[in-house]
Amino acid sequence: MFSLTDLITLGRAFSSKITPPMTDRLYYHDSTLYGFDAEVRAIIETPRPALILDRTAFYPTSGGQIHDTGWIASENSDVKFRVTEVADFEDGKVIHYLEAPAKDLQPRSRIHGEVDAARRRDHMQQHSAQHVLSAAFVRLFKMPTVSFHMADDYCSIDLDTPSLTADQIEAAERLANEIVLENRPVDIRFVTLDEAGKLGLRKLPPAERGQLRLIDIRDLDLCACGGTHVAQTGQIGGVLLRKSEKVRLGYRVEFVAGQRAAATARRDFFTLTETAALFSSHIYDIPRQARKALEEIKALRKQREQSLEELAAAQAATLLAETPETNGRKIIVRTFSDRDLAYVKLLAQKLTRQSPAAVALLAIESSQPALVFAQSVGQPHDMAALLKQIMSPLGGRGGGTRDLAQGGLPQSSGLTDALNLAAKALTLM
Repeated sequence: MFSLTDLITLGRAFSSKITPPMTDRLYYHDSTLYGFDAEVRAIIETPRPALILDRTAFYPTSGGQIHDTGWIASENSDVKFRVTEVADFEDGKVIHYLEAPAKDLQPRSRIHGEVDAARRRDHMQQHSAQHVLSAAFVRLFKMPTVSFHMADDYCSIDLDTPSLTADQIEAAERLANEIVLENRPVDIRFVTLDEAGKLGLRKLPPAERGQLRLIDIRDLDLCACGGTHVAQTGQIGGVLLRKSEKVRLGYRVEFVAGQRAAATARRDFFTLTETAALFSSHIYDIPRQARKALEEIKALRKQREQSLEELAAAQAATLLAETPETNGRKIIVRTFSDRDLAYVKLLAQKLTRQSPAAVALLAIESSQPALVFAQSVGQPHDMAALLKQIMSPLGGRGGGTRDLAQGGLPQSSGLTDALNLAAKALTLM
């Protein structure tokens, strides 16, 4: 995507006396063309260094497919310039963004371009797999693809359908891989829009000038597309559907193909094997073992919560019993080094519920120091205001209600003095 600055700068470059014509896209005719020679038509220096060539094999981000990367070298020099991004611009121009300014190049300089072949082959596999997969969903379930997205580690298609089952996903994946195994030809041809309307395309694009580039997977799919594709479906290598989710316009299906599918399957198997070892079981038993472990965790969590409730109630009773009344109130001041905020807050609630005249001033000394102030319902103080008054000099922040407030501190030093100050303030009220 272009920023506003990009557009302004590029617009100024193209409004010069010599306006570069549209770029001849070599990948339209040969997706396996990784090296090419070209002439520099324009040089962009800001906001990012970039080149416009008279012809290119670099694919720009478009149609759901991400851009190529690679190198551009001057014909008269061994210096290579890294191509980090390729994008479409107006009037059919292709912009090649560089990692660093191309100081050795000038307009009309001859260059040699090298596309990152491994990245290109991966994109060819993913995009061709999308055509096969989209056609499979149409053939089996009449579910059209409304959008396609390619990321660096996965791809996805959005299907126009109100529902999608696991059985349908498996059936589409099976058919897609059958097409791959049949090694059907994938042909490229160019037709006019009128001609395309008579050919039964899976999706007819909006009106365009000139000719349409069609990708024809023999006896399966005919679609207008400007992306890079394999020459035969066997080169896709295999299609693996990963997951599906409901989206606003239908269902999104994630998939990987070719080397991505093999790498993903290997990573999945390694993860499952490592997890199975933790359970001392086979990988196919992991769901059952995981459910069992979750049930045990839930039971233990419930037992722990009950135990903490009982402990807090017992500790509250002990603290109330050993705390003398002052002016008809019991002010409990305590600092804990081995309890978390949840427990201390629970203790404060138990203290104020077990006695109608309790005030709890509690602190936590840990890596995350905190204060909890609470009073029994009906007591006249404002715990939130008191907490704010005490914490402000210590750089702490917090809040709450008149009866219960809590806050955190940047450090535990000064906690004891802060509690004593709060207790003293209450006795003066």
